[in-house]
Amino acid sequence: MLDAIHWDAGLIRRYDQAGPRYTSYPTAVQFHDGIGARELLQALHESRTAKRPLSLYVHLPFCAHICYYCGCNKVITQDRSRALPYLERLEREIDLISRQLDPQQTVEQLHFGGGTPTFLSHDELRRLMGHLRQRFNLRTDDGGDYGIEIDPREADVSTMTLLRELGFNRVSFGVQDIEPDVQRAVNRIQSIEQTSTLIDAARALNYRSINIDLIYGLPLQTPESFARTVAAIIKLQPDRLSVFNYAHLPERFRPQRLIKAEELPAPADKLAMLQNCIEQLGNAGYRYIGMDHFALPGDELALAQENGSMQRNFQGYTTHGHCDLIGMGVSSISQIGDLYAQNLSNLKQYEERIDAGELAVFRGLLCNEDDVIRRAVIQKLICDFRLRFADIEARFALVFRDYFAEAWPALEQMHRDGLITLGDDSIDILPAGRLMARSVCMLFDRYTAQLTTQRFSRII
Repeated sequence: MLDAIHWDAGLIRRYDQAGPRYTSYPTAVQFHDGIGARELLQALHESRTAKRPLSLYVHLPFCAHICYYCGCNKVITQDRSRALPYLERLEREIDLISRQLDPQQTVEQLHFGGGTPTFLSHDELRRLMGHLRQRFNLRTDDGGDYGIEIDPREADVSTMTLLRELGFNRVSFGVQDIEPDVQRAVNRIQSIEQTSTLIDAARALNYRSINIDLIYGLPLQTPESFARTVAAIIKLQPDRLSVFNYAHLPERFRPQRLIKAEELPAPADKLAMLQNCIEQLGNAGYRYIGMDHFALPGDELALAQENGSMQRNFQGYTTHGHCDLIGMGVSSISQIGDLYAQNLSNLKQYEERIDAGELAVFRGLLCNEDDVIRRAVIQKLICDFRLRFADIEARFALVFRDYFAEAWPALEQMHRDGLITLGDDSIDILPAGRLMARSVCMLFDRYTAQLTTQRFSRII
C-alpha cells in the first residue's frame, strides 16, 4: 500500500505552478484543425479491425441554472424542449459512428456528462439508452462501468431508480460546498439532505460506486467552513471524492465574472483548506489516488493503483484505459489508438454538421512516436507515482537516461529537494511530492515551453 501524503509547505511553495491536468498527452492545447472526419473514420476502421473494447462518453450540455464557478461546455436554459432536437442529432451521430465499428466490440465503460445529464426527461433518457443499446454492444450483466453525473437538484429517488434500470451502476454527485453563504455566492443552492437522500437511494438500488465532487477556493470559503463541508461529506461515506482547486479564470469563463474577486480566499487559506481536507479524509480511511482524487481502500481505483493497472484519460482516472474512447455530443473528445479528435464546441455548428450527415470533428491530434513515449512516462508517474526505466526501455527500445537527458538536471534537483527519489533504474514520487506530481510530469512534456503561454489551474 502506498504511504500517506506528507504535507511539506516549503516543497509546495517551491513547486506549485500552473500546469496541465494530463487527462491526455499531448494536451488539448496542442490540438489543431488538421484533424477532421477522415482521420476519425480511419481510426474507427482500425479499432474495428483490432476489435478493441470501447468506452463511450456522451455529452449532454444543458443546465437549468448557471453555477458561477463552472468552466464546462454548457447551455443554460430552463426550456426543457431544447433537449429533444439535441437528442435527435445525438442519435444521428451515434448512427454515423456505430456503422464504422464491429457489433461485437464490447462497451466496457459508458459515461454521461455535461452539463446536467438529468436535464433530460425520463422518457428522453430511456430513448437515448435504448438507441445506444441498439447501435452498440452494451453489456447486460451489470459488469461494465456505466456512470452518470448528477446535480442533486435535478434528480429524485425515481430518477435513481430509472437510471439503475437503464444499466447505470456508478454515479457522481456535484456538491462543491454545503455552506449556504458560499452556495449563494456561486449561485448553487442545494441542501445536504438532497444529496443524502439520493445517496441512500443509490445504496438501496445497489449502485456499485458513489462519487462526490467538492471544490476548495470558492468565494466566502474559510478553512473552518470547508472543514465542516468535508466532515459532513465524510458522514455520507462516498466511495470516492474529487476535491478540486477552484481556478478563477474570468477571462476564459464568462460565468466566473459574476464572482466577486474580493470574496475569494487568500492563497494561504486555500492551502489550509487542502491540508485540513487531506488530514480529515486520511483519518476517515480515504487514500489519495492522485490529482485531487480520494478513494476508500476497497474501491476499484485504489486497488488498481496498487497493482499498477490504473490509467488516466479524458474521463479522469480509470481502469479502462485500454479501451478506445469514443466521445459523442457537442465538444466531446475521442481517443482512439493514437488519435485525439474533438467535436465542435458550438451547439449550433455541431447540429448543422450533423444535419449535413457528417461527423462533427473540428480539431485533434495524431500522436507521433515521441508523443507516445512521453505519454507512457507521464501515465505511469501520474497514476502510480513510480516509473521503472526498464519498462519504457523494453517497450520502446531506447535508453531512458539518454532519451530524457534534458530532464535530468531538474530531476536531480527534485531528488535533492525530497520530492522524488531518482535512482539508477527508477523514479519514485515521495509522499511529500505526490501533490506536485504534475510538476514532475511537466519535465517530460515536450510542449512545456508552449504551455507557459496558456492559462491552466495551479497544481495546489
